Amino acid sequence: MAIRSIVHIDEDKCNGCGLCVPSCAEGAIKIIDGKARLISDKYCDGLGACLGTCPQGAITIIEREAEDFDEEAVKEYLHASENSAEDSPYTGHSHTFSCPGSRPIDLRETEKSTSACEAGDVSISIKSQLRQWPVQLMLVPVQAPYFENADLLISADCISVAYPNYHLVMLKGKTVVIGCPKLDDGNYYVEKLSAILKNNNIKSITVAHMEVPCCYGMVKIAEEALRRSGKNIPLKTIEVSLEGEIMS
Repeated sequence: MAIRSIVHIDEDKCNGCGLCVPSCAEGAIKIIDGKARLISDKYCDGLGACLGTCPQGAITIIEREAEDFDEEAVKEYLHASENSAEDSPYTGHSHTFSCPGSRPIDLRETEKSTSACEAGDVSISIKSQLRQWPVQLMLVPVQAPYFENADLLISADCISVAYPNYHLVMLKGKTVVIGCPKLDDGNYYVEKLSAILKNNNIKSITVAHMEVPCCYGMVKIAEEALRRSGKNIPLKTIEVSLEGEIMS
């Protein structure tokens, strides 16, 4: 084996988000045990198309002894992967070489089952109002059919747990992206949201955040993304208390 350029993944930095997977046209990277891994040296061309998609900076190109890149082996591997995906529950959606968390799925026309909820002597049934998958801001694509002419809900991830009427009051009729402004990369969120706003016709933006100070960062992220997009889109905020009540 010769010394050549090849992808190196720092597993300590990798958080398993899967954004690198669909960017590798050769299918050389997969999410295994919650981490991105190079499944075979011969599938990696060493050009680094996956580098720019890693928000954690976990992927680099290094020089090491490795098996030669084998284009014919890649073709056979891709063909086999396509055939094995035919029975996937994601058939009809973008599923090739992507981890389940990053496969874009439009749920707007999907028949949803009713979920029963009981509290004391009261029993109610509601249907999920989720219109797309994924919902995590790091995983959603920049462009998708469900973003076009959408009312966009930018939701702090704690909201759906804290606010009991989340589906019927906030989520209904909206496309949603969720995230945590304290634990995640705010700069990446601004860039991602700005790209979504630029590349789609978003009709309105609603930002839902908790009353705790750190959660207000989601509002600042949305405002900055809107400013960078150069668009004039109506934006409103909803603040939820720790007791699960809408404060404003």
